[in-house]
Amino acid sequence: MEKDFKGLANQYKKALLDDVIPFWEQHSIDWEKGGYFTCLDRAGKVYDTDKFIWLQNRQVWLFSMLYNQLENQSEQRDHWLKVAANGANFLAKHGRDADGNWYFALDRAGNPLVQPYNIFSDCFAAMAFSKYALASNEDWAKEVALQAYNNVLRRKDNPKGSYNKTFPGTRPLKSLAVPMILANLSLEMAWLLPSDQLEEVLAATVQEVMTDFLDGDRGLMYENVAPDGTHVDSFEGRLINPGHGIEAMWFVMDIAKRRNDTNTINQAVDVVLNSLNFAWDKEYNGLYYFMDAEGHPTQQLEWDQKLWWVHLEALVALAMSYRLTGREACWEWYQKLHTYTWSHFADPQYGEWFGYLDRRGEVLLNLKGGKWKGCFHVPRALYLCWQQFEALS
Repeated sequence: MEKDFKGLANQYKKALLDDVIPFWEQHSIDWEKGGYFTCLDRAGKVYDTDKFIWLQNRQVWLFSMLYNQLENQSEQRDHWLKVAANGANFLAKHGRDADGNWYFALDRAGNPLVQPYNIFSDCFAAMAFSKYALASNEDWAKEVALQAYNNVLRRKDNPKGSYNKTFPGTRPLKSLAVPMILANLSLEMAWLLPSDQLEEVLAATVQEVMTDFLDGDRGLMYENVAPDGTHVDSFEGRLINPGHGIEAMWFVMDIAKRRNDTNTINQAVDVVLNSLNFAWDKEYNGLYYFMDAEGHPTQQLEWDQKLWWVHLEALVALAMSYRLTGREACWEWYQKLHTYTWSHFADPQYGEWFGYLDRRGEVLLNLKGGKWKGCFHVPRALYLCWQQFEALS
Protein backbone atom coordinates (compact mmCIF):
# COMPACT_ATOMS: atom_id res chain seq x y z
CA MET A 1 0.00 0.00 0.00
CA GLU A 2 1.43 3.35 -1.04
CA LYS A 3 1.48 6.21 1.43
CA ASP A 4 -1.46 7.91 -0.20
CA PHE A 5 -2.59 9.80 2.88
CA LYS A 6 -5.06 11.96 1.00
CA GLY A 7 -6.65 8.87 -0.54
CA LEU A 8 -6.91 7.20 2.86
CA ALA A 9 -8.43 10.32 4.40
CA ASN A 10 -11.06 10.35 1.64
CA GLN A 11 -11.75 6.63 2.08
CA TYR A 12 -12.49 7.06 5.79
CA LYS A 13 -14.46 10.29 5.26
CA LYS A 14 -16.63 8.73 2.55
CA ALA A 15 -17.29 5.60 4.62
CA LEU A 16 -18.31 7.74 7.58
CA LEU A 17 -20.50 10.34 5.88
CA ASP A 18 -21.91 8.35 2.95
CA ASP A 19 -22.33 4.90 4.50
CA VAL A 20 -22.15 4.47 8.28
CA ILE A 21 -23.88 7.63 9.53
CA PRO A 22 -26.75 7.36 7.00
CA PHE A 23 -27.27 3.72 8.08
CA TRP A 24 -27.87 4.77 11.69
CA GLU A 25 -29.90 7.83 10.70
CA GLN A 26 -32.20 5.70 8.58
CA HIS A 27 -32.69 2.71 10.87
CA SER A 28 -31.93 3.52 14.51
CA ILE A 29 -33.78 6.66 15.55
CA ASP A 30 -36.91 6.16 17.62
CA TRP A 31 -38.68 9.43 16.89
CA GLU A 32 -41.86 8.17 18.59
CA LYS A 33 -40.56 7.21 22.06
CA GLY A 34 -37.16 8.90 22.04
CA GLY A 35 -33.66 7.47 22.02
CA TYR A 36 -32.37 4.89 19.57
CA PHE A 37 -32.82 1.32 18.44
CA THR A 38 -29.47 -0.46 18.47
CA CYS A 39 -30.53 -4.04 17.78
CA LEU A 40 -30.39 -3.96 13.99
CA ASP A 41 -29.96 -6.90 11.64
CA ARG A 42 -27.69 -6.85 8.62
CA ALA A 43 -30.10 -4.74 6.56
CA GLY A 44 -30.97 -2.43 9.45
CA LYS A 45 -34.30 -3.97 10.52
CA VAL A 46 -35.01 -3.62 14.25
CA TYR A 47 -35.12 -7.03 15.96
CA ASP A 48 -35.31 -5.88 19.61
CA THR A 49 -36.47 -2.56 21.07
CA ASP A 50 -34.71 -2.57 24.47
CA LYS A 51 -32.40 0.39 24.99
CA PHE A 52 -28.97 -0.03 26.54
CA ILE A 53 -27.63 3.02 28.34
CA TRP A 54 -24.03 2.62 27.12
CA LEU A 55 -25.16 2.62 23.50
CA GLN A 56 -27.78 5.35 23.93
CA ASN A 57 -25.23 7.71 25.43
CA ARG A 58 -22.58 6.78 22.89
CA GLN A 59 -24.93 7.69 20.05
CA VAL A 60 -25.71 11.06 21.68
CA TRP A 61 -21.94 11.61 21.94
CA LEU A 62 -21.32 10.61 18.32
CA PHE A 63 -23.92 12.89 16.73
CA SER A 64 -23.00 15.77 19.06
CA MET A 65 -19.33 15.29 18.19
CA LEU A 66 -20.09 15.39 14.46
CA TYR A 67 -22.09 18.58 14.95
CA ASN A 68 -19.24 20.17 16.93
CA GLN A 69 -16.36 19.06 14.70
CA LEU A 70 -17.67 19.16 11.12
CA GLU A 71 -18.80 22.74 10.73
CA ASN A 72 -18.39 22.62 6.95
CA GLN A 73 -21.08 19.93 6.63
CA SER A 74 -23.77 22.61 6.87
CA GLU A 75 -26.62 20.62 5.34
CA GLN A 76 -26.25 17.73 7.78
CA ARG A 77 -25.42 19.56 11.00
CA ASP A 78 -28.95 20.64 11.93
CA HIS A 79 -30.16 17.08 11.49
CA TRP A 80 -27.28 15.70 13.55
CA LEU A 81 -28.21 18.01 16.43
CA LYS A 82 -31.84 16.84 16.25
CA VAL A 83 -30.68 13.21 16.37
CA ALA A 84 -28.50 13.97 19.41
CA ALA A 85 -31.34 15.84 21.12
CA ASN A 86 -33.70 12.91 20.56
CA GLY A 87 -31.40 10.74 22.66
CA ALA A 88 -30.36 13.35 25.21
CA ASN A 89 -33.92 14.31 26.11
CA PHE A 90 -34.96 10.66 26.43
CA LEU A 91 -31.97 9.84 28.65
CA ALA A 92 -32.33 12.91 30.85
CA LYS A 93 -35.91 11.84 31.55
CA HIS A 94 -35.48 8.07 31.93
CA GLY A 95 -31.80 7.17 32.28
CA ARG A 96 -31.17 7.63 36.02
CA ASP A 97 -32.53 6.35 39.29
CA ALA A 98 -33.65 8.65 42.11
CA ASP A 99 -30.05 8.97 43.36
CA GLY A 100 -28.71 9.98 39.95
CA ASN A 101 -27.08 6.65 39.07
CA TRP A 102 -27.41 5.56 35.45
CA TYR A 103 -29.28 2.36 34.68
CA PHE A 104 -27.79 -0.30 32.42
CA ALA A 105 -30.89 -1.01 30.30
CA LEU A 106 -34.40 0.35 29.68
CA ASP A 107 -37.37 -0.90 27.70
CA ARG A 108 -38.44 1.02 24.62
CA ALA A 109 -40.59 3.46 26.60
CA GLY A 110 -37.83 4.17 29.12
CA ASN A 111 -38.86 1.95 32.00
CA PRO A 112 -35.79 0.55 33.82
CA LEU A 113 -34.88 -3.09 33.11
CA VAL A 114 -31.39 -3.48 34.62
CA GLN A 115 -30.13 -1.76 37.75
CA PRO A 116 -27.31 0.84 37.68
CA TYR A 117 -24.65 -1.77 38.42
CA ASN A 118 -21.96 -0.49 36.07
CA ILE A 119 -19.84 2.66 36.35
CA PHE A 120 -19.49 2.81 32.57
CA SER A 121 -23.11 3.87 32.21
CA ASP A 122 -22.13 7.00 34.15
CA CYS A 123 -18.92 7.39 32.11
CA PHE A 124 -20.70 7.41 28.79
CA ALA A 125 -23.43 9.69 30.16
CA ALA A 126 -20.79 12.24 31.16
CA MET A 127 -19.16 11.99 27.70
CA ALA A 128 -22.48 12.27 25.91
CA PHE A 129 -23.93 15.21 27.81
CA SER A 130 -20.63 17.11 27.75
CA LYS A 131 -20.57 16.95 23.96
CA TYR A 132 -24.32 17.61 23.71
CA ALA A 133 -24.04 20.65 26.01
CA LEU A 134 -21.28 22.01 23.76
CA ALA A 135 -23.45 21.47 20.69
CA SER A 136 -26.76 22.71 22.10
CA ASN A 137 -25.51 25.34 24.57
CA GLU A 138 -28.04 23.98 27.07
CA ASP A 139 -27.09 24.62 30.71
CA TRP A 140 -29.12 21.63 31.93
CA ALA A 141 -26.99 19.33 29.79
CA LYS A 142 -23.82 20.68 31.43
CA GLU A 143 -25.34 19.88 34.83
CA VAL A 144 -26.15 16.33 33.74
CA ALA A 145 -22.61 15.86 32.43
CA LEU A 146 -20.96 17.12 35.61
CA GLN A 147 -23.25 15.07 37.84
CA ALA A 148 -22.40 11.91 35.90
CA TYR A 149 -18.68 12.75 35.97
CA ASN A 150 -18.77 13.22 39.74
CA ASN A 151 -20.51 9.85 39.98
CA VAL A 152 -17.55 8.31 38.16
CA LEU A 153 -15.04 9.93 40.49
CA ARG A 154 -17.04 8.78 43.49
CA ARG A 155 -17.37 5.18 42.27
CA LYS A 156 -14.01 4.62 40.56
CA ASP A 157 -12.42 2.73 43.49
CA ASN A 158 -15.42 0.42 43.80
CA PRO A 159 -17.00 0.51 40.32
CA LYS A 160 -19.81 -1.97 40.93
CA GLY A 161 -20.49 -1.05 44.55
CA SER A 162 -23.21 -3.19 46.09
CA TYR A 163 -23.57 -5.09 42.79
CA ASN A 164 -20.05 -6.55 43.02
CA LYS A 165 -20.20 -10.35 43.08
CA THR A 166 -16.66 -10.94 44.34
CA PHE A 167 -16.04 -11.74 47.99
CA PRO A 168 -14.27 -8.77 49.60
CA GLY A 169 -10.64 -9.05 50.63
CA THR A 170 -9.68 -12.49 49.28
CA ARG A 171 -8.28 -11.51 45.90
CA PRO A 172 -8.64 -7.76 45.37
CA LEU A 173 -8.09 -6.70 41.76
CA LYS A 174 -8.42 -3.45 39.89
CA SER A 175 -9.28 -3.19 36.20
CA LEU A 176 -7.53 -1.29 33.41
CA ALA A 177 -10.94 -0.26 32.08
CA VAL A 178 -11.52 2.25 34.89
CA PRO A 179 -8.41 4.48 34.60
CA MET A 180 -8.32 4.24 30.80
CA ILE A 181 -11.92 5.42 30.41
CA LEU A 182 -11.45 8.09 33.08
CA ALA A 183 -8.46 9.47 31.17
CA ASN A 184 -10.41 9.67 27.91
CA LEU A 185 -13.54 10.95 29.63
CA SER A 186 -11.64 13.74 31.38
CA LEU A 187 -10.08 14.86 28.10
CA GLU A 188 -13.53 14.82 26.49
CA MET A 189 -14.81 17.08 29.29
CA ALA A 190 -11.80 19.43 29.34
CA TRP A 191 -13.95 22.43 28.42
CA LEU A 192 -16.19 21.86 31.47
CA LEU A 193 -13.61 21.08 34.15
CA PRO A 194 -11.35 23.41 36.15
CA SER A 195 -7.88 23.19 34.62
CA ASP A 196 -6.21 22.10 37.87
CA GLN A 197 -8.72 19.28 38.38
CA LEU A 198 -8.33 18.18 34.75
CA GLU A 199 -4.54 18.08 34.91
CA GLU A 200 -4.60 16.23 38.22
CA VAL A 201 -6.92 13.52 36.90
CA LEU A 202 -5.01 13.17 33.60
CA ALA A 203 -1.66 12.85 35.39
CA ALA A 204 -2.99 10.29 37.87
CA THR A 205 -4.70 8.11 35.25
CA VAL A 206 -1.73 8.08 32.84
CA GLN A 207 0.59 7.25 35.74
CA GLU A 208 -1.64 4.37 36.86
CA VAL A 209 -2.07 2.94 33.37
CA MET A 210 1.60 3.16 32.42
CA THR A 211 2.93 1.96 35.79
CA ASP A 212 0.50 -0.47 37.40
CA PHE A 213 -1.06 -2.13 34.34
CA LEU A 214 1.94 -2.09 31.99
CA ASP A 215 4.29 -5.03 32.39
CA GLY A 216 7.59 -3.33 31.63
CA ASP A 217 9.40 -6.56 30.80
CA ARG A 218 6.85 -7.80 28.28
CA GLY A 219 5.57 -4.44 27.10
CA LEU A 220 1.96 -5.59 27.45
CA MET A 221 -1.08 -4.17 29.20
CA TYR A 222 -2.66 -6.50 31.74
CA GLU A 223 -6.42 -6.22 32.18
CA ASN A 224 -6.42 -6.80 35.95
CA VAL A 225 -3.74 -6.33 38.59
CA ALA A 226 -3.55 -6.23 42.38
CA PRO A 227 -4.15 -2.80 43.97
CA ASP A 228 -0.37 -2.29 44.19
CA GLY A 229 0.11 -3.12 40.50
CA THR A 230 1.55 -6.60 40.97
CA HIS A 231 0.44 -9.62 38.96
CA VAL A 232 -1.95 -12.20 40.36
CA ASP A 233 -1.69 -15.78 39.05
CA SER A 234 -5.34 -16.45 38.21
CA PHE A 235 -7.64 -16.36 35.19
CA GLU A 236 -8.37 -12.67 35.75
CA GLY A 237 -4.78 -11.81 36.69
CA ARG A 238 -3.30 -13.35 33.53
CA LEU A 239 -5.91 -11.85 31.21
CA ILE A 240 -4.73 -9.81 28.23
CA ASN A 241 -7.45 -7.90 26.38
CA PRO A 242 -5.56 -6.66 23.29
CA GLY A 243 -8.30 -4.26 22.19
CA HIS A 244 -8.43 -2.54 25.56
CA GLY A 245 -4.67 -2.29 25.82
CA ILE A 246 -4.35 -0.78 22.35
CA GLU A 247 -7.29 1.60 22.82
CA ALA A 248 -5.80 2.76 26.13
CA MET A 249 -2.57 3.60 24.34
CA TRP A 250 -4.16 6.01 21.89
CA PHE A 251 -5.89 7.66 24.85
CA VAL A 252 -2.45 8.02 26.46
CA MET A 253 -0.94 9.34 23.20
CA ASP A 254 -3.72 11.92 22.97
CA ILE A 255 -2.91 13.18 26.47
CA ALA A 256 0.87 13.04 25.95
CA LYS A 257 0.53 15.01 22.68
CA ARG A 258 -1.28 17.72 24.64
CA ARG A 259 1.79 17.93 26.91
CA ASN A 260 4.45 17.51 24.20
CA ASP A 261 5.59 14.43 26.10
CA THR A 262 7.46 12.49 23.40
CA ASN A 263 8.79 9.88 25.83
CA THR A 264 5.29 8.78 26.84
CA ILE A 265 4.15 8.84 23.20
CA ASN A 266 6.96 6.49 22.19
CA GLN A 267 6.34 4.25 25.21
CA ALA A 268 2.66 3.98 24.20
CA VAL A 269 3.63 3.20 20.59
CA ASP A 270 5.92 0.42 21.84
CA VAL A 271 2.98 -1.09 23.74
CA VAL A 272 0.78 -0.94 20.63
CA LEU A 273 3.39 -2.75 18.55
CA ASN A 274 4.06 -5.34 21.28
CA SER A 275 0.31 -5.97 21.66
CA LEU A 276 -0.11 -6.51 17.92
CA ASN A 277 2.79 -8.94 17.80
CA PHE A 278 1.37 -10.82 20.78
CA ALA A 279 -2.27 -10.92 19.68
CA TRP A 280 -2.04 -11.44 15.90
CA ASP A 281 -3.44 -14.76 14.71
CA LYS A 282 -0.57 -16.07 12.61
CA GLU A 283 -2.70 -18.76 10.99
CA TYR A 284 -5.91 -16.92 10.04
CA ASN A 285 -4.88 -13.27 10.55
CA GLY A 286 -6.73 -10.74 12.66
CA LEU A 287 -6.48 -10.01 16.37
CA TYR A 288 -7.66 -12.34 19.10
CA TYR A 289 -10.32 -11.04 21.51
CA PHE A 290 -8.82 -12.41 24.75
CA MET A 291 -5.51 -14.05 25.59
CA ASP A 292 -3.76 -15.52 28.61
CA ALA A 293 -0.40 -13.91 29.34
CA GLU A 294 1.17 -17.31 29.99
CA GLY A 295 -0.50 -19.13 27.10
CA HIS A 296 -2.98 -21.03 29.29
CA PRO A 297 -6.60 -21.57 28.20
CA THR A 298 -8.78 -18.52 28.88
CA GLN A 299 -12.07 -18.69 30.73
CA GLN A 300 -13.67 -16.63 27.93
CA LEU A 301 -14.99 -19.15 25.42
CA GLU A 302 -15.12 -16.40 22.77
CA TRP A 303 -11.38 -15.76 23.10
CA ASP A 304 -10.56 -16.47 19.45
CA GLN A 305 -13.33 -14.41 17.87
CA LYS A 306 -12.38 -11.41 15.76
CA LEU A 307 -14.31 -8.32 16.91
CA TRP A 308 -14.94 -5.07 15.05
CA TRP A 309 -13.96 -2.69 17.84
CA VAL A 310 -10.63 -4.38 18.55
CA HIS A 311 -9.51 -3.93 14.95
CA LEU A 312 -10.90 -0.42 14.60
CA GLU A 313 -9.21 0.80 17.79
CA ALA A 314 -5.96 -0.70 16.51
CA LEU A 315 -6.34 1.22 13.24
CA VAL A 316 -6.82 4.45 15.20
CA ALA A 317 -3.79 3.70 17.39
CA LEU A 318 -1.59 2.89 14.40
CA ALA A 319 -2.66 5.93 12.38
CA MET A 320 -2.00 8.14 15.39
CA SER A 321 1.28 6.36 16.18
CA TYR A 322 2.56 6.90 12.65
CA ARG A 323 1.50 10.53 12.53
CA LEU A 324 3.18 11.31 15.87
CA THR A 325 6.40 9.31 15.41
CA GLY A 326 6.83 8.43 11.72
CA ARG A 327 8.01 4.97 12.77
CA GLU A 328 7.96 2.57 9.82
CA ALA A 329 6.89 -0.34 12.00
CA CYS A 330 3.62 1.52 12.63
CA TRP A 331 3.04 1.96 8.91
CA GLU A 332 3.83 -1.70 8.17
CA TRP A 333 1.35 -2.85 10.82
CA TYR A 334 -1.21 -0.31 9.65
CA GLN A 335 -1.14 -1.71 6.11
CA LYS A 336 -1.57 -5.27 7.36
CA LEU A 337 -4.44 -4.38 9.67
CA HIS A 338 -6.15 -2.08 7.17
CA THR A 339 -6.25 -4.86 4.57
CA TYR A 340 -7.73 -7.37 7.02
CA THR A 341 -10.22 -5.02 8.64
CA TRP A 342 -11.71 -3.44 5.53
CA SER A 343 -11.97 -6.78 3.70
CA HIS A 344 -13.67 -8.63 6.59
CA PHE A 345 -15.85 -6.22 8.59
CA ALA A 346 -17.18 -3.65 6.09
CA ASP A 347 -20.43 -4.67 4.38
CA PRO A 348 -20.63 -3.09 0.91
CA GLN A 349 -24.01 -4.72 0.22
CA TYR A 350 -26.12 -3.35 3.10
CA GLY A 351 -23.81 -0.73 4.61
CA GLU A 352 -22.16 -0.33 8.02
CA TRP A 353 -19.85 -3.03 9.43
CA PHE A 354 -20.24 -6.51 10.85
CA GLY A 355 -19.24 -6.86 14.48
CA TYR A 356 -18.42 -10.49 15.15
CA LEU A 357 -16.34 -12.89 13.10
CA ASP A 358 -15.15 -16.38 13.98
CA ARG A 359 -11.45 -17.15 14.09
CA ARG A 360 -11.32 -17.86 10.35
CA GLY A 361 -12.84 -14.48 9.58
CA GLU A 362 -16.34 -15.68 8.67
CA VAL A 363 -19.32 -13.63 9.87
CA LEU A 364 -20.51 -15.11 13.15
CA LEU A 365 -23.51 -12.88 13.93
CA ASN A 366 -25.47 -11.43 11.05
CA LEU A 367 -26.11 -8.10 12.75
CA LYS A 368 -25.07 -4.46 12.62
CA GLY A 369 -26.06 -3.64 16.18
CA GLY A 370 -27.12 -5.32 19.41
CA LYS A 371 -26.61 -5.12 23.16
CA TRP A 372 -22.94 -4.15 22.82
CA LYS A 373 -22.48 -2.87 19.27
CA GLY A 374 -24.04 0.47 18.47
CA CYS A 375 -23.29 3.74 16.72
CA PHE A 376 -19.87 4.34 18.26
CA HIS A 377 -16.69 2.37 17.52
CA VAL A 378 -17.12 2.24 13.74
CA PRO A 379 -17.97 5.92 13.17
CA ARG A 380 -15.54 7.18 15.84
CA ALA A 381 -12.68 5.21 14.31
CA LEU A 382 -13.57 6.33 10.79
CA TYR A 383 -13.62 9.95 11.94
CA LEU A 384 -10.33 9.69 13.87
CA CYS A 385 -8.48 7.89 11.06
CA TRP A 386 -9.79 10.45 8.58
CA GLN A 387 -8.38 13.22 10.78
CA GLN A 388 -4.99 11.52 11.23
CA PHE A 389 -4.49 10.95 7.51
CA GLU A 390 -5.75 14.41 6.62
CA ALA A 391 -3.11 15.82 8.95
CA LEU A 392 -0.48 13.72 7.16
CA SER A 393 -1.54 14.69 3.64
